[in-house]
Amino acid sequence: MEEKPKRVPTRKILDTLAQMYPDAHCELNFRNPFELLIATILSAQSTDRQVNKVTEGLFQKYPTPESFLQLTEEELAEHIRGLGLFRNKSKNILKTCRILVEQYGGQVPQQREQLEKLPGVGRKTANVVLSNAFGIPALAVDTHVHRVANRLALANSKTPLETEQQLMKKVPRAEWSDTHHRIIWHGRRVCSARNPKCTICHLLPYCWYGKQVKKAK
Repeated sequence: MEEKPKRVPTRKILDTLAQMYPDAHCELNFRNPFELLIATILSAQSTDRQVNKVTEGLFQKYPTPESFLQLTEEELAEHIRGLGLFRNKSKNILKTCRILVEQYGGQVPQQREQLEKLPGVGRKTANVVLSNAFGIPALAVDTHVHRVANRLALANSKTPLETEQQLMKKVPRAEWSDTHHRIIWHGRRVCSARNPKCTICHLLPYCWYGKQVKKAK
């Protein structure tokens, strides 16, 4: 493939994404910052649909960090058994709940540094919570965002952190959260890892990757 261009029609890409996905939003179900935090921890190596199935009953029975602490690791693991890494997630969630209760009065902190110190919470999870629970602009980079941003040449990176840093420079801060959701929706619906639907994609005129695929045919 040809090298990625140094200049990219970022504004046109962002506007097209906005037209394609005007209603893009977080697809995890949650009612408050605590539920979003737990759901996002659970979403690692699992789909949002799988997580929503598990949390529907889980959050009804255990709506607060205090109620989660009534469970043992083994009991919580049984509730979330249908998800990947469920035993490790059970351990981290209970540790996180204990910290929330003991250090933050049962509330989820609104600072990145404090969030990232919670067990099972990395930069991506912190960004999801900051953006969706507290309305603080953030660009959470999952596999979809990393893949799509690089295919569009909005990023030229090997790691999610590099992708995030490059997107933050190109995308206006006020659009970080919406752009994050739109790129995820695009990755799930059109720009899949295997067999992306380039021929029906409205972004094809601006897409470095799509043009390379077209040339190869």
